[in-house]
Amino acid sequence: MPKVIAVLGVGPGLGLSIARRFGREGFTTALVSRTESRHASYRSALTGTTTHTYAADVTDPAELKAVLARIEAEAGQLDTVYFGPADAAAPGLAPLTEAGADALRVPFESIVLPAARLVEAVLPGMLARGSGALLFAGGLSGKHPMPMLGTLAPASAALRMYVLTLNAALRETGVYAGTLTIGGLIERGDIHREFTKRDHGFAVGTLNPDDLADKAWSLYSSRDEAEAEFNAMAAV
Repeated sequence: MPKVIAVLGVGPGLGLSIARRFGREGFTTALVSRTESRHASYRSALTGTTTHTYAADVTDPAELKAVLARIEAEAGQLDTVYFGPADAAAPGLAPLTEAGADALRVPFESIVLPAARLVEAVLPGMLARGSGALLFAGGLSGKHPMPMLGTLAPASAALRMYVLTLNAALRETGVYAGTLTIGGLIERGDIHREFTKRDHGFAVGTLNPDDLADKAWSLYSSRDEAEAEFNAMAAV
């Protein structure tokens, strides 16, 4: 039976490239996004790959649990999950010098807690089998101070350390955890499109999502690194 990868938070940039890259390796892909509006185009873009599409808000605990159950019932047992939801329409970031504690809550609730709930749902089965992989996409502000990203930075740091600690804890179990730490705008993605519509007062370099997806596959297959960093900020 083909292995199955669930891509949570799929979009036209990195999520679709991840699905395409793993699909080339024979994986069945299960794509999850908030709405069905682009699912037909995603399936068309993955010609030759068995693809299932689902609409769910993965930041909602009940919807996350339900969509994971549907994927396993319809596509098959999950070998790999990729977590990379990003909302181009999310409220604007606030500088940490102006933000109170409440301003930090939204990034944690939309990034860190859903990631932990995903792991809580799928890790027991992976451990029981002695195989599987947990892949995440995070921001460079979780590793290097980037004041322009303000209230996003603490959540990015928390997600990064969560994954790195998972990686260390899972050694010798057969289950792998790794993260793509991304600094830059991902071409073809929604955030790239929205960001370039207006002047933010600073420049950001771009990254090819296919290159990131190739590295995600390398992390999955070699399992000798916990993190891959992509920094387009230094190039601008």
